[in-house]
Amino acid sequence: MTQKPASTVLRDARRIVVKVGSSLVTNEGRGLDEVAIGEWCRQMSALAREGREVVMVSSGAIAEGMKRLGWATRPHEVHELQAAAAVGQMGLAQMYETKLREHGLGSAQVLLTHADLADRERYLNARSTLRTLLLHRVLPVINENDTVVNDEIKFGDNDTLGALVANLIEADALVILTDQKGLYTADPRKDPSAQFVHEAQAGDPVLEAMAGGAGSSLGKGGMITKILAAKRAAGSGASTVIAWGREPDALIRLARGEAIGTLLVAQTAKQQARKQWMADHLQLRGAVTVDAGAVAKLREEGKSLLPIGMTAVEGEFSRGDVIAVRDAQGQEIARGLANYASAEARLLCRRPSSEIEGLLGYLAEPEMVHRDNLVLSR
Repeated sequence: MTQKPASTVLRDARRIVVKVGSSLVTNEGRGLDEVAIGEWCRQMSALAREGREVVMVSSGAIAEGMKRLGWATRPHEVHELQAAAAVGQMGLAQMYETKLREHGLGSAQVLLTHADLADRERYLNARSTLRTLLLHRVLPVINENDTVVNDEIKFGDNDTLGALVANLIEADALVILTDQKGLYTADPRKDPSAQFVHEAQAGDPVLEAMAGGAGSSLGKGGMITKILAAKRAAGSGASTVIAWGREPDALIRLARGEAIGTLLVAQTAKQQARKQWMADHLQLRGAVTVDAGAVAKLREEGKSLLPIGMTAVEGEFSRGDVIAVRDAQGQEIARGLANYASAEARLLCRRPSSEIEGLLGYLAEPEMVHRDNLVLSR
């Protein structure tokens, strides 16, 4: 695969996840930085007006809660962290809502835990919710649900959460705004010979050796978590930029193709990564047989698989499982992610999409397999 020039990676991105850290959001713990948050909201609104889809992953709830509760140092007890998050989340959500509305953009608060993304049903529900919000020009502001998590289910840092969200919504790019200019070959505060890394391949083991520990008492992350987040995001084809959060118009300039911060390039294109994963899936949970009309729609027109084209269902599978799509002769023509479980799919065979809600009592998607989640067999 030919690697895209650095100037086009962000310029061509249509769906972007922006992650901003606690020290920036709360001005090093002094309280929510209204001016800085207003600036990011202005820039994200400008990108939305260009037709881009933007999701914000924002730290800051615990830090803001600490400030409101009068705590000078981050607590260690889980229940105290949860209490701080509950207090701070109110101000954080209100600030984003106010600032985004000033620029004509709606906002929504979305709180996630690791369990939400580990459970298939909750994962798909979260993805559908986020996509629906973006469709209606509402900018989701995501944070870890610190009011209910414990040590077993915490993401651990919002850099990881940002990467997981990038994978969840199949973003083109992840932008991590931090209090550093980007990645250096060593800690520039300790090593004057440290050189700035303008561009590298996401997942390169050398990068992890360059990264140091946490740089702030407010957040849990550091440069190492950003490097690992970029590696994780690259798995679904998203490139990552690590940049200084107070760089003027950083998001807008990045979207124009300007080189800012450190660019960590994903070596596999988004769609290619997803479809390769499905093509290589060895354990198929089941299959659906389709008629000749559906075969033509899939092969020749690149359409989604609708229930009306299905004639039979084989095996037992859940929503989100990879299933085979076969023609009347039993030949596999494609495989993809099922939007409905096998028991539901059997009820939907030969039925138009308009009848799904009446048959099942709800409508998840009008398709059995959406074309974005389907790969044709060779």
